[in-house]
Amino acid sequence: MLLSELLYTIPIKSVSGITDIEISKIEFDSRKIELNTLFVAIPGTQVDGHNFIQKAIESGATAVLCERFPEVLIDNITYILVENSAKCMGIAAGNFYGNPSRNITLVGVTGTNGKTSIATLLFNLFRKLGYKCGLLSTVQNQVEDEVIPSTHTTPDSVKINELLSTMQQKGCIYVFMEVSSHAVEMQRIAGLTFAGGIFTNITQDHLDFHLTFDNYIKAKKGFFDMLPKTAFALTNADDKNGKVMLQNTAATKYSYSLKNIGNFKGKVMDCGLFGLQMDVNGQEVWFKLIGNFNAYNLLAVYGAAVLLGENSENILTILSELKPPPGRFEQILAADRRVGIVDYAHTPDALQNVLETIKDLREGNQKVITVVGCGGNRDKGKRPLMAKIACELSDIVILTSDNPRNEEPEDILADMQAGVSITQKRKVFQITDRREAIKKAAELAGSQDIILVAGKGHETYQDVKGVKSHFDDKEELGLAFKA
Repeated sequence: MLLSELLYTIPIKSVSGITDIEISKIEFDSRKIELNTLFVAIPGTQVDGHNFIQKAIESGATAVLCERFPEVLIDNITYILVENSAKCMGIAAGNFYGNPSRNITLVGVTGTNGKTSIATLLFNLFRKLGYKCGLLSTVQNQVEDEVIPSTHTTPDSVKINELLSTMQQKGCIYVFMEVSSHAVEMQRIAGLTFAGGIFTNITQDHLDFHLTFDNYIKAKKGFFDMLPKTAFALTNADDKNGKVMLQNTAATKYSYSLKNIGNFKGKVMDCGLFGLQMDVNGQEVWFKLIGNFNAYNLLAVYGAAVLLGENSENILTILSELKPPPGRFEQILAADRRVGIVDYAHTPDALQNVLETIKDLREGNQKVITVVGCGGNRDKGKRPLMAKIACELSDIVILTSDNPRNEEPEDILADMQAGVSITQKRKVFQITDRREAIKKAAELAGSQDIILVAGKGHETYQDVKGVKSHFDDKEELGLAFKA
């Protein structure tokens, strides 16, 4: 494709060189440059792409999109100066792949918790309704039955457009996508055309990146600010920031709720370890998903499907058959009736929701044993909060390691211990080795007691000092039960 075509609708400040040249690839990683590549220099939090312009040219880049020109401009290389190179890369990527988001129905889901569940439920629902669909999620990217491993909640803008193009070519009508706050802030969704946006909730997370909770809210809100008039914006009316998300959106506004007035109203009639019964806009339905947090997820999915033109009865019939995504309140039962639950809960709010659900479901003298840790190189402020919540809502707590990354596990656990009060210390164990922690929980549990292993959910690895080793909470808990 000609560079001039790639630059269509990009707000250019200045150009040095000719734009009538062929471009075969767009790349922001100087290590992946090929001949005739457009290199995009992006100022990052760790490194500045502008420092690698020369390396990119030496590797075959023939054009450079940047926010500042290098001191020396090389002949036969075209330099394009823009205000925001990350945002412009998204527009260029859309042009390169034929703007696939305009030719499919793309729905984005944002919020602290529930993104994966909602996106996956929508994907499975619409497939059962007879449509070809795509999914972009934390767990995996999927084109119909083909699974593509996921490395980020939201891929970079070039990868997104490549995936959307593949989905379009394979006949996908709908694509459901998680939209993280990082993705909004880093312009990964720039240039995309969304048919709808869904807001789940917002609680403390990612403050290592956003620094303040206000910045985090603004990042989430930025997704709704970019929605076009033709889109719908569906928000959780029970979240205090639900209305904030929609303040400046051009999209048509809708809401769902369990407690307040909403376009899509739900009421939990009964909730047990194997499902929940709900009234949804006057229709009573039994679902296989568990807990109030899933009641919200189901309402969001139902509302979005109605807004996309589907029949209410068909939606609810299919939703009643669907199971939760991997690592979301997944249950394992031992032969002696010990109950294991594996959940991705890795924020204070998510952990509280899961534990409160378990508390409401347990009967008689069932003990609740929680195994929980916090990831390294992430928001440190939530560590004592996670421990505090676990202690308040569990009979026994085992603090352990969870993807320490480049931090020392003991330092993370020390941060968590700050949330444990003197009176609660007697019921808290600290076992750094996660496998041993899960074994200990299984040993401490009696018949019918409930073990929650929280934080990793669907993940099948432990990230230690940059090395990812196989580790699956569900697998480990199953082995511990058998032992």
